[in-house]
Amino acid sequence: MEVWVNIAVEGKTDEAVACRLIRHVGALPGKVYVADGKENLRKRVPGYNQAAKGQPWLALVDLDRCSCASALVQKWVPDPAPYFCLRVAVRAVEAWLLADARNLAHFLGVPVSLVPSDPETFNDPKQAVVELADESRERAIREDMVPESGAGQRVGSGYSARLIEFVENYWDITQAAQYAPSLHRAIDCLTRLVQRYHSFLLGGGQ
Repeated sequence: MEVWVNIAVEGKTDEAVACRLIRHVGALPGKVYVADGKENLRKRVPGYNQAAKGQPWLALVDLDRCSCASALVQKWVPDPAPYFCLRVAVRAVEAWLLADARNLAHFLGVPVSLVPSDPETFNDPKQAVVELADESRERAIREDMVPESGAGQRVGSGYSARLIEFVENYWDITQAAQYAPSLHRAIDCLTRLVQRYHSFLLGGGQ
């Protein structure tokens, strides 16, 4: 019996990550809501949590400069619904991609030795990915992912598209979870949610 999990995220890269995670635990991505920013997502989470009384939901947010993932979850969802899973990427979803060092290095065209072995300790994983891309042997990677000098942008115009390509086609979630504890916790949370809802369906739920 198929379990569909609705998704709420900050941006398009997070959407790709959430879809891969859901498939990884044997479920299917449902409706997707891209909030276009952390604050917008925070405002909408109570409504998603309410909806999760009857349907599975995964909300994914970056920790960014917040001090504690568990405190953020408690603040945003003090009373989580039975089928709601709010997970926090420490400190950004890019850390979960950096955690698959071998595949990311190959994708970016850099030596694997340049990829940090402890990505969740980085204050700015996004910047770490940009710096790796800047070392790429492939001109197209550099042009897509690295911002032009003086452009005032943190990333290149093709940054998100490149990361989505990596997530959808190359990212090894099992490997990454060994080096990203918050990713491991997200997989556990999502697995429990899917199992709980599957049991509900088998018991005669709608």
